[in-house]
Amino acid sequence: MLPILTAGEMSRADRAAIELLHTDEPRLMELAGREASRIIAQTFETTGREGLHELDFLLVCGKGNNGGDGFVLARHLLNLGASVDLILLYPSENLAEINRNGLTIVQAYRNHTEKLRIFNGLDEAMPLISEREYDGIVDALLGTGLRLKRDGEPLKSPLKQAVELINTLREQSPAVTIALDLPSGLDATSGFASQPAVMADLTVCMAYMKTGFFLNSGPALAGEIHVAEISIPPFLVENCTCHLTDEDFAAEQFTLRDTDGAKHRNGKLLVIAGSSDSRSSMLGASLLTAKAAINTGAGYVCVSLPPELSGPLHTYVPSATVTGREYESLLEKAAWADAIVIGCGLGREKDTIDLLHRLLADPVIASKKLVLDADALYALSQNGFSLAEHEYADTLLTPHTGEFSRLTGLSLDAIHADPLDAVRSFSSANKVNLLLKGNPTFITSPSGDLLVNNSGTEALSTAGTGDVLAGMIGALAAKGTDTFHAGAAAAWFHGRAGDLARDISSLVSSEDVLGAIPKAIAEIFFAEEE
Repeated sequence: MLPILTAGEMSRADRAAIELLHTDEPRLMELAGREASRIIAQTFETTGREGLHELDFLLVCGKGNNGGDGFVLARHLLNLGASVDLILLYPSENLAEINRNGLTIVQAYRNHTEKLRIFNGLDEAMPLISEREYDGIVDALLGTGLRLKRDGEPLKSPLKQAVELINTLREQSPAVTIALDLPSGLDATSGFASQPAVMADLTVCMAYMKTGFFLNSGPALAGEIHVAEISIPPFLVENCTCHLTDEDFAAEQFTLRDTDGAKHRNGKLLVIAGSSDSRSSMLGASLLTAKAAINTGAGYVCVSLPPELSGPLHTYVPSATVTGREYESLLEKAAWADAIVIGCGLGREKDTIDLLHRLLADPVIASKKLVLDADALYALSQNGFSLAEHEYADTLLTPHTGEFSRLTGLSLDAIHADPLDAVRSFSSANKVNLLLKGNPTFITSPSGDLLVNNSGTEALSTAGTGDVLAGMIGALAAKGTDTFHAGAAAAWFHGRAGDLARDISSLVSSEDVLGAIPKAIAEIFFAEEE
């Protein structure tokens, strides 16, 4: 998994590379610029271009190290045959010594090539750059040093005008807008964005991804993210507590069945879900959850339902068994199960809430791997029930932001402003794992470890997909994975299943996602064989 760093963590990693590994700043800057040129060249190769010959680039450079990376990139673009227009946003005397040295090298190129023009400020550049159509526009204005307290804070001149120029050229031409490290105006930690901020098509991120890419305005501004390897090794960030899930991680959490394994050894899952009364029915939620668990490889699934609903369940999921909703029966099945999913379509009647409170306070239930979703989360928010007053062996809550707001009392705006702190605080205070659904999805443990999953798309924005996810998590947990890792891995498979379900994301249903779960798993384990 790839580490995801805050701005502070990235700054400490930079310093550690310099102080502990004796890597000086010019070397890091050279690597950043060169790696950026390689990634840019690869990007244009995917469009059918061979190399960068006859391509025109505009680089807009600030006075900090991000601008210094831009000077190095300008040289390497020229070395690859491109034409480069370079705008110095600030007078050269305002640059730090390391950046002045970088600029001096670029300036020397003018004695040997006609493919480089350097402009001192926007006023000098505007009349001439308007005559040229660029293939690429490079934002090298601001790095990770920007700190914002909220979205929409104004940028000062001349940064404001430079960002507006980049965005205008992007809108009015086919040029690819490329941000070095992160789009200027984006807070690398919070994802807050200034007004204006660069809208990038491609971000060449130095060394490690930043948390701001996944929060608030970050996903909309960063575009496609490529990580440039600049020799800041992983052991310098091993204390990082936030990582991005990927298919390798997901595969590690999925256990294939032994050739001589029996159903009882491949994960016994109890699903307490579904309800029906004279006014409504939520049987479908239990069907989706049970079917998802079966499709994710659970060896034995038992569903607790009102007896009158057992017929439809047997028809839809014939391999599942059914038990009733009586308390003693539930405790007996809980003792049998390796994991328990509670809440999908369970209902919000007072008797149901009382039953859930009683179950969640019982040591037999508390000793199991628990996945609490939907109406179980509603029950937790009622009548003063406190998770912190009980000791749970391994429990995962799976709210969306509305449910999380009800659980915590936080406003939606407060959650969206800093979801990482919100989920970590709740998880630590209540000693449970938490999966906050969304795009991306955040999964945290009481120790503060946090996983980010961004495999999901709008394909999952349809009724029932949360029930499918709950069943997938339950299956992985029953098969042996702890709920923290099961939640993160299931979220990855869930997102991938959504991608595979249909060609048109907006037409995907929860039933389509169910059918695509085996495809999502199979493509990891058997793609090479095919």
